[in-house]
Amino acid sequence: MTKRRVVVTGIGVVSPCGIGVDAFWNGLCGPAPEGLRHITDFEPEKYFDNPKEARRTDRFSQFALAAAAEAMAMAGDINNVEPPRKGVWVGTGIGGLTTLEDQVLVHDHKGPRRVTPFLVPMLMANAAAAAISMKYGYQGPCENTCTACAAGTQSIGNAYRLITSGRCDVVVTGSSEAAMTPTGIAGFTNMTAMSAENLSRPFDRDRDGFVLAEGSGILILEELESARARGATILAEIMGAASNADAHHITAPSPGGVGAISCMRLAIEDAGLEPSDIAHVNAHGTSTPLNDAAEAAAIAEIFGPSALPVTSFKGVTGHSLGAAGAIEAVGAVLCLQKQAIPPTAGFTNPDPEMAPIDLVIGEPRAFTPGPILSNSFGFGGHNGCVVIGPAPA
Repeated sequence: MTKRRVVVTGIGVVSPCGIGVDAFWNGLCGPAPEGLRHITDFEPEKYFDNPKEARRTDRFSQFALAAAAEAMAMAGDINNVEPPRKGVWVGTGIGGLTTLEDQVLVHDHKGPRRVTPFLVPMLMANAAAAAISMKYGYQGPCENTCTACAAGTQSIGNAYRLITSGRCDVVVTGSSEAAMTPTGIAGFTNMTAMSAENLSRPFDRDRDGFVLAEGSGILILEELESARARGATILAEIMGAASNADAHHITAPSPGGVGAISCMRLAIEDAGLEPSDIAHVNAHGTSTPLNDAAEAAAIAEIFGPSALPVTSFKGVTGHSLGAAGAIEAVGAVLCLQKQAIPPTAGFTNPDPEMAPIDLVIGEPRAFTPGPILSNSFGFGGHNGCVVIGPAPA
C-alpha cells in the first residue's frame, strides 16, 4: 500500500528572536542576543477573547495558542475535512511550571484556600493541546508528548503518523515551553547544564552549557491530496520520522552518539531516502560539551566528514527545552522557502577534539532546497529525528 504523504500548510512561532515567522527568520540570520532568552514583548491578551481567559492559561499554553493562530491563518480554512478527522498533537518538556511555582508560593504564604482552582488545568502537560483543540473544534486525537528536549520533534513525528496511518487528514502539531521560573533556572544552573557565562556556543571549543529559553513552534500538517483538493499553499513535506532511546544515562548522551546514529538512520529510511539524499542537517546543537561532541560524531559517521552543511539555531534562540524541536522544524521549513541556511551564532573556535562537520557560520549560506534532517535529543535518552523536504511538485 502506498504511504499517505504529509505536507505542511501553515507554520507559526513565538521565539526569543522574534514573534511570527518573518521576525523569527530575521532573528535567526542576525546576531545572538545576550543572556537568558526570555521573550519580553509577548502580549497574551491578543490571542484570547477576554483578559480573564488569558490569566487562566499558563504561559506555555499562551505561547502555543499564539503560534497556532499564526499557523492556522497561514493554512487557511480547512473546510473539506470533518472535525473528527482533525487532530492535535502538541508536546512540552515540563508544562505549566510558571503556574506551579506561583501557586506553591501562594500556598506557602497565604494558605491552601487561596490556591487557584485552575491550578491543575493550567499546569498539566496536555493543556496546550487541549486549548488548541477546543479553540478550533478539532475532535480527532488530542495528545501530548512529554519527552524533555525531544518533545517537539517527536510530537511532529507522532502527528505525521496519525496522517500516514489514515486516522487523520489534518493535525496541528509542535510544542511549547515556558520554564524560565526562578526555581527552573536554579535547577538547571545547579546541575551545571547551563553556560556559566550565559553564552550559547554550539560546537565551539569553549562551549560550557546551554542558555535557557522559552517559546513555541506550531505546524499544520495535512494529507497531500486533501490539501491539494482545497487549493492549499503547500510549504514543505514531512517525509519521515523516527524516535528511539539511548538507554544509557538520565542526562548524558550515549558515547559516540550511538543512539543518535540509529535514530537518524531510521528517519532517513522512513523517508525512503539514503544518507546521500539529505541536503542539510539542522542540529540539536545545545552548546553542551557532551551533546555537541556526540552529535558531531553521529553526523560524521552517517554522512562522512564535512559532507553537508550543518547549523544549530540555538546560538540565537537558546535552548527552549521541549519547544526546541518544533521551533527548529519551523525554521527548517523557512530554510526551504528562503533557500538559505542561517549561521550558527556564537561559534568562534573550532574544537580539535570534535569530529569534522561543515558548520554554517558567519553569514546565511545559499541553499538549494532538498531534504533536511532535524535532530532533537533529550534528557532521559530520548532521541527524535524528522526529515522535512521541499513541497511536492
